Amino acid sequence: MSAGLTADDPLKQRRAFAEDLARAAGRKARTFFVHRETLVTDVKTSSQDLVSQADRTVEALLRRAIRRQFPEDAIVGEEDVPVAGRSGYVWVLDPIDGTMPFLVGQPNWCVSIAIGRNEQPVAGVVYAPVLRELYSAVEGGGATLNGAALRVNPDWTLASTNVGFGATQKATVEETAAFVAGLYREGGVLFRVGSGALMLSYVAANRLAGYYDPHISSWDCWAAMAIIREAGGRAEFSGDLHRPGRLWAGNERVIADLKRLSGEPG
Repeated sequence: MSAGLTADDPLKQRRAFAEDLARAAGRKARTFFVHRETLVTDVKTSSQDLVSQADRTVEALLRRAIRRQFPEDAIVGEEDVPVAGRSGYVWVLDPIDGTMPFLVGQPNWCVSIAIGRNEQPVAGVVYAPVLRELYSAVEGGGATLNGAALRVNPDWTLASTNVGFGATQKATVEETAAFVAGLYREGGVLFRVGSGALMLSYVAANRLAGYYDPHISSWDCWAAMAIIREAGGRAEFSGDLHRPGRLWAGNERVIADLKRLSGEPG
């Protein structure tokens, strides 16, 4: 367990465990990454939506550890069926967010672990092993990157720096083109690295002004949503634990502009 673990605070206890678990999962995933040419991959919904032996093995590692430590917690993950719980807590897992970057040798992939309560993420850990960056947050306790506090810039606009865009082949050509055209007309520049969790974490770290995704699942975003909110930003998700939806993130002004550009009623 991480230092500072307190038995009388169940949420902080889980966040500390999640940090250790993300590092362990990251080490396992990085072993696969070094030997990625040996991995067998399967197509899920499209040629850009893949799953590999690494994804499945790392998620199994995460699930086993959580079940041992918190047997009454629920678990929802990208690669396996949900597990019901009785504690009121749910773990939301993406073992390798950014499978395509992972498979082609890019460093921009991560392990994403969220802890939810009352249908909302209340703690999150995003760990990028190759980049050696650990983003972490717990409700009421702030957000950090490798231990340093994060705070979203409240004055930024769409044109202050790049804007993350999560559109995959699940978005239509028309809605994708309309959003990109509108963003560039207003002085923005698009940014994409193939990992929603990582791009959202970049919002919390002021590396991106904001982020928009027309179709994202809870395991891709819940952990980073907690991090953004604890960094003083906003993250609005139209989906839920089991249903994908649209997602907007940034400060108040950036979210309003992203929603307008994406055709969302004010």
